[in-house]
Amino acid sequence: MLSNQSRITELSRRKFVRSSLVALPALAAGRSVATPDDSVDDDSLTTTDIEAAERLVDLSFSDEERNLMLEDLAARLDEFAQLREHEASPDIPPALVFDPRIGGESIPGGDSAVAWGAVADTGSLSDDDLAFAGVAALGEMIRTKVISARSLTELFIRRLRRFDSRLQAVVTVTEERALEQADRADREIAAGQYRGPLHGIPYGAKDLLSARRYPTTWGATPYRDQIIDEDAAVIKRLDDAGAVLVAKLTLGALAWGDVWFGGKTRNPWNLDEGSSGSSAGPGSAVSAGLVPFAIGSETYGSIVSPSTRNGVTGHRPTFGLVSRSGAMALSWSMDKLGPMCRSALDCAIVFDTIRGADPRDPATVNAPFTFDAAQDVRELRVGYVEASFKADYKNQQADNETLRVLREELTIDLQPVVLPVDLPIDAMLIILSAEAAAAFDGLTRSRGIDSMVRQERNAWPNVFRSSRFIPAVEYLQANRIRSVLLKRMANLMENFDVIVSPAFEGKALALTNLTGHPAVCVPNAFHSVEGNARRKSPGSVTFLSGLYRDGAALALAHAYQQVTDFHLRRPPVI
Repeated sequence: MLSNQSRITELSRRKFVRSSLVALPALAAGRSVATPDDSVDDDSLTTTDIEAAERLVDLSFSDEERNLMLEDLAARLDEFAQLREHEASPDIPPALVFDPRIGGESIPGGDSAVAWGAVADTGSLSDDDLAFAGVAALGEMIRTKVISARSLTELFIRRLRRFDSRLQAVVTVTEERALEQADRADREIAAGQYRGPLHGIPYGAKDLLSARRYPTTWGATPYRDQIIDEDAAVIKRLDDAGAVLVAKLTLGALAWGDVWFGGKTRNPWNLDEGSSGSSAGPGSAVSAGLVPFAIGSETYGSIVSPSTRNGVTGHRPTFGLVSRSGAMALSWSMDKLGPMCRSALDCAIVFDTIRGADPRDPATVNAPFTFDAAQDVRELRVGYVEASFKADYKNQQADNETLRVLREELTIDLQPVVLPVDLPIDAMLIILSAEAAAAFDGLTRSRGIDSMVRQERNAWPNVFRSSRFIPAVEYLQANRIRSVLLKRMANLMENFDVIVSPAFEGKALALTNLTGHPAVCVPNAFHSVEGNARRKSPGSVTFLSGLYRDGAALALAHAYQQVTDFHLRRPPVI
């Protein structure tokens, strides 16, 4: 998969490990060190090296114990070298598959049942109105032949090209493929072969999803010419539904932030700031009406954060409900793919298409999906994270107004909830760091990470390097505590269908990414930006639900959007 790897000079594998170990005494003292030359023999490890290394794992051994370990540690360098001779590509998962059900939650029984509700007759719309119409409305217009898939596709391609110089949200416009798909959709619909609500609908995909005939860059310089000549599972499912891929959209390099090899993706509500990430392009493009929907991914906030920053609706599905085959792997036990749209209803439509088990992704399962746009949400048992809503943070007033709307306008009986945040949530995120470092270990050892744009503390190159010093024992211990967290969440969710939480205040975001629970993030505020009356700073609130019960969170989010208009607002773009 590393198509340009041959162009990167690789360090000696053994030399890399030896360099790290010899450097530890100086690193512990805050000094720089010289890299040992090739003449240094692995067997020259000393007890001084071991003693310095102990500081990085917070342990202490006696001289006698260090001497006893010395020969085994020297031999381990040879074992490391042997393993690296059989390096696996990032898409190959470990033989340990994360299953969020170990906490006690289970896949619900019964069959899927979806009811999207009636779509109001929109008549003929202007190009600008079409750009912001949303999936449900556009699907009905195509079904009834008010507009053709070809004309709609051409409209969004024009918008992608018109606005991308300002937004930098696009890696590749897939025009040839898109027009072929649109023409096929029009022929099928004319022949009475209607595939469903996404037939003929253009969309964009975060550029960590492979698409035949086009580069899949992962947003990073070392991979900017990479071509994976197959369609990711999600792309195939959207193809089968008749959707039209019009663009590969940006992501922060290797799925962190909004800075990629081509620049910084911008927020159409305020071009002075980035669109957040790592689903930077999907958030920006959906917000600006460059695509009706996009596929993003989240490991720790990468759908929720850009959905918030750009004022769109994002759905992070239950872990394992959407196949990641053909997607860049970052953390095999935390990666999720999901839709980013203008509304919760649109998210539900897209999710229903892309969900389902896939033998190529061993973490995936089949589960029924139940969603009714007309559901009486008063039937739902809804909690809210009381302590988080009482904290002092930017979006607090808007979030509490959301609670008021739920109580007074939707007449929901909200009950206070305490999440199990007494567990070391942040510390458990070493799971993400260790898995990401393993996925890109070859890039680290080859020094390919040196060519990435961001070389700073809070960026992958530094994290990949530092994560090499996470002991396997601590990684497994974190996963054992994760099992406790899963059990605690399973017990909590026995009493609730949906839990309402601030998007970022408290630890709900990290906690639910570790447990694999679904989240639906919706805009609920547009704060003023000092010095520019036209520009805004969006805020959001999150609806969480039980494992495999994504429909509950989507239903409540949809009901909320029926009595508010935040999801209908359009950014100034310029």
